Amino acid sequence: MAKIKITQVKSVIDRPKDQKATITALGLGKINKSVEVENTPQIAGMVNKVNHLVKVEEA
Repeated sequence: MAKIKITQVKSVIDRPKDQKATITALGLGKINKSVEVENTPQIAGMVNKVNHLVKVEEA
């Protein structure tokens, strides 16, 4: 599987609980924090849910 780099670029303040939980589940939580994860269908769905809060790059 290919790896992707996910970087949080916006705050989760004033966001619904499910979006906050998704950011936490991805291993993020602070602006400019990055994680490298496998690009699975589950991760792609999580990224799609919070795509307005994160930036995604191929790793």
